[in-house]
Amino acid sequence: MSTPHASAVSESTGVPKPGSGKEVRAEAQRRRTFAVISHPDAGKSTLTEALALHAKVISEAGAVHGKAGRKSTVSDWMEMEKARGISVSSTALQFNYTSSESARGDDGSETVNVINLVDTPGHSDFSEDTYRVLTAVDAAVMLIDAAKGLEPQTLKLFQVCRHRGIPVITVINKWDRPGRAPLELLDEIDERIGLTPTPLFWPVGIAGDFRGLLRRGEDGTATEYIKFTRTAGGAKIAPEEHLSVNQASEREGDIWTEAAEESELLSASGQDHDQEMFLAGQTSPVIFASAMLNFGVRQILDTLVSLAPPPRARIDIDGNPRNVDDPFSAVVFKVQAGMDTAHRDRLAFMRIVSGVFERGMVVTHAQTGKPFATKYALTVFGRERTTVENAYPGDVVGLVNATALAPGHTLYVDKKVEFPPIPSFAPEHFAILRAESASKYKQFRKAVDQLDSEGVVQILRNDIRGDASPVMAAVGPMQFEVVAARMKAEYNVDPKIEPLGYALARRTDTASEDELNRQRGVEVFTRSDGVLLALVSDKWRLQYIQKEHPDLTLEPLVAAAD
Repeated sequence: MSTPHASAVSESTGVPKPGSGKEVRAEAQRRRTFAVISHPDAGKSTLTEALALHAKVISEAGAVHGKAGRKSTVSDWMEMEKARGISVSSTALQFNYTSSESARGDDGSETVNVINLVDTPGHSDFSEDTYRVLTAVDAAVMLIDAAKGLEPQTLKLFQVCRHRGIPVITVINKWDRPGRAPLELLDEIDERIGLTPTPLFWPVGIAGDFRGLLRRGEDGTATEYIKFTRTAGGAKIAPEEHLSVNQASEREGDIWTEAAEESELLSASGQDHDQEMFLAGQTSPVIFASAMLNFGVRQILDTLVSLAPPPRARIDIDGNPRNVDDPFSAVVFKVQAGMDTAHRDRLAFMRIVSGVFERGMVVTHAQTGKPFATKYALTVFGRERTTVENAYPGDVVGLVNATALAPGHTLYVDKKVEFPPIPSFAPEHFAILRAESASKYKQFRKAVDQLDSEGVVQILRNDIRGDASPVMAAVGPMQFEVVAARMKAEYNVDPKIEPLGYALARRTDTASEDELNRQRGVEVFTRSDGVLLALVSDKWRLQYIQKEHPDLTLEPLVAAAD
């Protein structure tokens, strides 16, 4: 995770000491931490590998398409992911990257940036996991299928980015396949989400005939033509040829002329990049690409380095900023067990907010006030694990056997701090969970507690159903499949899952509980964090209760269905 830095030196050298405010600020400035948000099948896992390929983390890209003989994406590790060609978990990948446009330091050396790519579930049933990931990043790449445009899952996750103030870079992917007109896609982004698209690069060649990219200048005029050459299966980095405007015109003729005219049309519409408006969430830089062919991937990385914000101060639960050079603090955003079948371990992913993390340091768990030793700290990408010695703001570190940690928890040293908890998504699917065999009840309870603490599903209980029949609440039904698969693989328990006839959940309180339980089509449960949830059969029943009993508390949760 860490990059080499100077050891303690004398003041006369002028080199900042490790852990000093100056050193921490310098390391934070080099970092870019982001996630990719998209609808399923937009090419997110393929793009993840293409980015890793360009950073020379891997030598050959695989692709996830569920086809026989194709490689599974290296960031996917769960057997279900490999079998179905989907991503349902999150991992984090860190790599160094030197932009082709990096500013040089005073000594003439290039700036080596540290990229933290936090991979996210691609399937819509796991959008709550993606929501947690978005609490740990400073920017997002919104990946759009060139043929399909904006899709429901993309819209849902974009709203989360807007809510959290995360700037968004848009990548229109699969330009090597037939798709919609580029201006039509930009209009859709503007009209449907109110985000002004400001292309930095414009495609040369229609969708399905991707020749290369026109680099747009500040006034929208073409400054360069980047022509790509295909490689066999897109497994290697696509060679680039950089041509002048005149060379491009000679090489591509009318195709280049059309691209140049469209680029100038964008400028006339005010669709040129403005950094302040981008950081304010009003505009989004746009890049056209083909992750499968590795076209435009380097331009995505260069844009992240040059435009995406480095780690900044985070507001704590009291409304005070925690600056990057304050003493160490971090937020846990993801807990995962079963990543290593040889060891039944539990890994808590934390995002460093401030200070320097050093492996072995003893930190304080804000929620309990108890000390926590960080002897085993790792980075995880797919099934590969690397020990972390130290890390800086923006970095993601996995702590092994972190049984006390849960998403939203805070760790710190010296200066006490606690960050706001991560809200839970509104569940829309519910099922009763039981053990098939009474003899496995002890393992069953342990598995339920484990999966609940990880946030795989929300576990609900009430006195009527008892501990033997907890209710699972989830955003999507595939989460129930993950529960069943993991209980079988990790605890040797065959669970029995029975769908429950509720369609939505609302937060309530003890004053409303008795009356709600008397209502037809309603049942009140207590979630593991103590929150009371009223499950309701359908939205019409909810509307009736709200009309007849306006005094009852029925508050929507994050991303609640209408």
